[in-house]
Amino acid sequence: MLDHATWSAITGPLAPLAVGDGDARGFQPDVCSFTAVRDWHAPGVWDAIVDLVGPGGDFALPPAGVALPAGWEVTFTLDGVQLVETDRLETRPDDEAVELGADDVPEMLGLVALAQPGPFLPRTYLMGRYVGIRRGGALVAMAGERMHPVGWTEISAVATHPDHRGQGLAARLVRDVAHHIRERGDGVYLHTTATNPARALYAGLGFRLRQELTFGSVRTPA
Repeated sequence: MLDHATWSAITGPLAPLAVGDGDARGFQPDVCSFTAVRDWHAPGVWDAIVDLVGPGGDFALPPAGVALPAGWEVTFTLDGVQLVETDRLETRPDDEAVELGADDVPEMLGLVALAQPGPFLPRTYLMGRYVGIRRGGALVAMAGERMHPVGWTEISAVATHPDHRGQGLAARLVRDVAHHIRERGDGVYLHTTATNPARALYAGLGFRLRQELTFGSVRTPA
């Protein structure tokens, strides 16, 4: 399931936030930029992508071994990793964690811009439960849920304000989010870049490497 996490989420628990009804699908543009196909080797898959994003549109990078048709181009690549929970991951609710919603979006976007944890858009919070920690009324740390492939939930947007790092806030929120995921009976996983120093934090919390992968996008012919 985790090899096809985006497709499983788009066609499953997150279907109300999705766009498209064919072999290529994505999310509403202010929710998430991720896209996926049912099968990269299916007849007509490239036409399905063009139907979804249009000429000159961007779509997820296919896996290694899938050749692009003539006129398509790779526009972005980044080495990443997929991490999954182990029995060492100790989870617990955090008394200081507050649930975040629509009214908190401006602060969430501001914190993401400072901390750069990865993509987060104005309606990304609708993908799952997001929580934060405040200091003096200001949001200084956050984390939440993004993809929901069947049986799993992804932790994402783990961000701490630069002035509040070194206090263990990220670890506390990861444990809180993971606790609620496990209470639903889902497994916990996450993605990050291959060179992200936070990998040491995740390893210390009890995550292990499941696979190395390449994030990226391709562009359809204009």
